[in-house]
Amino acid sequence: MGAVVAASNFLVQHPFTPLGLEDYLTWGAFSYPFAFLVTDLTNRRFGANRARLVVLIGFAVGIALSLWLSSVRIALASGTAFLIAQFVDVGVFDRLRRATWWQAPLISSLIASALDTALFFSLAFAGDPGLPVVDYPLGFTTLTAPVWVGWAVSDFLVKIGLAGFALLPYRALMQLFRPAAAAVSS
Repeated sequence: MGAVVAASNFLVQHPFTPLGLEDYLTWGAFSYPFAFLVTDLTNRRFGANRARLVVLIGFAVGIALSLWLSSVRIALASGTAFLIAQFVDVGVFDRLRRATWWQAPLISSLIASALDTALFFSLAFAGDPGLPVVDYPLGFTTLTAPVWVGWAVSDFLVKIGLAGFALLPYRALMQLFRPAAAAVSS
């Protein structure tokens, strides 16, 4: 968990330049959604209390590594967004754990991803005078906004796509992560 967070905090500082998408994406968009997969598999196997413990340990390790790999502002923004979003993910997953196999991981990841994206990008980049303002085409008009707004919207769209994609490894790993006898709803 800590490695996913630290890698994401390092990668979010680097715009995704292939295909001219530097105003729309950062590399961090592709790594962070896997934190939800880790949380959901832990929650499935050991229950909500253990998943919260993994979140706290991942937070501590992730922040320590992030302070070394990224700016203080990004590390603190990430830590805040991570804790809140992951605890929401754990709670939503736990409430839905007995639903159809895909509902708990998909719905919890989507809700937590929206919260994480809004918190992280606002805290990490809002008001940064070093970031450019960009014109984003919207049909017959354009939206002029700081580049981080485009990053946030695109980041969330990637998270939605990866939440759906993560259902494949989640389903495959479900057999290995059957609920332990002690895993109860909490």
